[in-house]
Formats: sequence, structure tokens, C-alpha cells
Amino acid sequence: MVVDEIRTSRLILRRWRESDRERFAALNADPTVMEYFPSMLSRHESDAYVDGIEASFESLGYGLWATERLDNAVFIGYVGLWLATFDAHFTPAVEVGWRLDRPFWGFGYAPEAAAAAVADGFGRLGLSEIVSFTAAINAKSRRVMEKIEMTHDPSDDFDHPSVAADSALRRHVLYRLAAPTGRREADDRYSVSNSGR
Repeated sequence: MVVDEIRTSRLILRRWRESDRERFAALNADPTVMEYFPSMLSRHESDAYVDGIEASFESLGYGLWATERLDNAVFIGYVGLWLATFDAHFTPAVEVGWRLDRPFWGFGYAPEAAAAAVADGFGRLGLSEIVSFTAAINAKSRRVMEKIEMTHDPSDDFDHPSVAADSALRRHVLYRLAAPTGRREADDRYSVSNSGR
């Protein structure tokens, strides 16, 4: 089934629109938002990223959803699933990731939307495991991972091959989440609605 959007109590996770690109580029050029990424993105790089996300939806059936508030349709960033293929002991793997604009931090939007994306991955996509990773010093993202019940084993930590060897961001932590074992466990853990066609 092709899904156009996912709704939570406060958010809509949807496919990207041309009107999202300007706000997304501004987000990607914000040094605070991009603190735990190797670099900020130019407008060209940001637009190319959106193109890659949409290509992922078309080829794989999932990607990083443009995310907006349900009450006022304001674009707040992205949350969704992404195929990690860089060279590491756990790849290839499907990761859940997020990047929200600063005004929307601290309201619980990231774990709310991430839980919805995970539910879609385990339900519609039939994934057996979803991972997430970040620089070891990124406490905020680690808290989101823990809020959606992901677990961390220090033996899984790794040096990200795309980050410079002398960077404080090179050491990464890996969090994992296995698919629920039964329907009741899935229903208890996640409460979201999908709109498909």
C-alpha cells in the first residue's frame, strides 16, 4: 500500500512540496540546528537532499517525511525512515531520523513523529528492526531515541566513516528497536493513523 501521509495527535507527516524547500534550506543553514552534523547545507545541497528523499519514497516506499503541525499546517522539519548504507558493522539498515527547526524544539514533536514513523516501518513495511544513531555527544537526540524505547549497547558504538577522524562528532552511538512480537504489543506501543491510496 502506498501511503501519502501519517497523522499523530498533533502532527502530519507527509510527502514534500515545493513550498517546503525554502524553510528547509533555512533550517539546514542554522548552525544550532546543524550542530551535530559535519556541516551546514547550501540551498543547492538542501534542495538536492529533498530530491533524494522523494526518490527514496518512490523507490523504497519510505523516506523522511516533511512534518507539519496539524493545527496550523506550519512546516517544522522532517521525521522518517532512511536507508543507511555507509560502511559500518550494522549496515545496511533502516534508521529513524529527525531534523526539526529550533522554534519547535522542546514540545515532544520529535518522539511523537518518530514513534509514528517506526510504527509505519514495523506495520506497513514489515521491518524487523529499526536503528538510530548520532554523535555520542548529542544528548538531545539520544533522549528522543530513549523516549521511543530504543536501546543502546555500548559495544555497538562506532566511528562514522563520513566524519573526519579528528572531529568530536566522529564517535557515534547506535540505538536499536526490534519489531513488536504481537499485535497487542504494537497497538499498545503506537497509536497512529495512515492515509493511503
